[in-house]
Amino acid sequence: MLTDDKLREECAVFGVSLNVDEAAGVTYNGLLTLQHRGQEGAGIAVANNRSIVCHKDEGLVSEVFSGGEFAHMPMGKAAVGHARYSTTGQSSRENAGPFVTEYLTGRIATAHNGNITNAKEIRCELAGLGINFNSTSDSEVVSSLIAYCITKENSSLQGAARAAGMLRGAFSLVIVTSKNKLIAVRDPNGFRPLCIGKNGIGFAVASESCALETCGFNFLRDVNPGEVIMIEDGEITNQVTIKNDQLLNGRQGLCIFEYVYFARPDSVIDGISVYEARYNMGLALAREYPVEADAVCGVPDSGLDAAFGYSAASGLPLVTGFVKSRYIGRSFIYPTQTKRDSAVRLKLNPLAANIRGKRIVLVDDSIVRGTTSEKIVRSLKNAGAKEVHMRISSPPFRHTCHYGTDIDNEENLIANNMSHDEICRKIGADSLGYISIEGLKDACSKCAAPAGCAAPALSFCTACFTGNGAEQRARKDVFE
Repeated sequence: MLTDDKLREECAVFGVSLNVDEAAGVTYNGLLTLQHRGQEGAGIAVANNRSIVCHKDEGLVSEVFSGGEFAHMPMGKAAVGHARYSTTGQSSRENAGPFVTEYLTGRIATAHNGNITNAKEIRCELAGLGINFNSTSDSEVVSSLIAYCITKENSSLQGAARAAGMLRGAFSLVIVTSKNKLIAVRDPNGFRPLCIGKNGIGFAVASESCALETCGFNFLRDVNPGEVIMIEDGEITNQVTIKNDQLLNGRQGLCIFEYVYFARPDSVIDGISVYEARYNMGLALAREYPVEADAVCGVPDSGLDAAFGYSAASGLPLVTGFVKSRYIGRSFIYPTQTKRDSAVRLKLNPLAANIRGKRIVLVDDSIVRGTTSEKIVRSLKNAGAKEVHMRISSPPFRHTCHYGTDIDNEENLIANNMSHDEICRKIGADSLGYISIEGLKDACSKCAAPAGCAAPALSFCTACFTGNGAEQRARKDVFE
């Protein structure tokens, strides 16, 4: 059930294959950089060429590894890490990743970002073969399926590719074997991001390029949709393509909300700068919804870059509208509504000196239920704002998502319950403007690819806004 006015992040995955024994420490640093993608649990699995040692638990990365956990883990040459937000399965230690699966000739550990739409069917098939499960997460199903297929294929690479061909939905996978092999997999539609970096001691694979850079790896390229890559001893050794019939109306492309909100602004995904995309969204909003005002401010943090763009296009000065506490996490991590409400008040405090007596254009990334937007608008007016004109850098959310974003019930979405004018009155704004779907796609497509990046992808998944690209329901027996 949707419990907050922000969509929840996807999970984060990170993996390394090095020629030195530093894998665990590098993976820890990578997960810290990707913490924004998942705050419910974290874990690291390290291969030592014979077995796999894994530590995971509920909490932030720094909390899970706050004690002497590393003292009991090999540093290793290969490792995978995971920071979790639960798209399926409740938040618990058992559901945290990575998942370690043992089979006849070894072990694997799997970190997964996304959502598997046929996980229940696969679980039933595997259970019928005598395979047991210890969690309710679809990620454990994925790991068990990969282990099963490795046994059948007698090859880690071919087994991972065969398993990926059976999966439906969204998945970026990073897998480590007990023999120090690292495998990266991206689903044929490219719904979720995954990229590769290289430096003098080996390779890293991460959900976002920012994690590669902070860990000292040079961005090499994105993993292509449908690609399976094996890295051994710090070198790419094999690449294959998934045989899979799940492509939906051709390539659907990356979830466009990565650019709106999920990803860090210093990341580049599929050749598109996240910062430039958000800046362009602000430009588009200013063109589509101009208004007479005195200043522009953004809602920290994901509304700030679009606010820069709105200011540039409108000529209105950009001001700091809020002081943000850096010690309070995103409000959705709190389990009760009372705690979430308190987090909104504690996290963002209006800067009255900049907004008192002014007509403010307030830029934010989305409105899901409207509760947070209402509180933020009210706080500005209580601090003396004369008018507040809300501008949103995503279209209205109207549809459920099958691929990992927590829109699971359309009745919870304010855009399905109120008209545009009713939403404006509900949140207390003087006017309201959402970017058009054409404006959003154009904002992303116009971004120039930085040096070393592929050309921008021109296809995006926008099903949560448009309803197009709904889940492909027909499927063949995956165990044929």
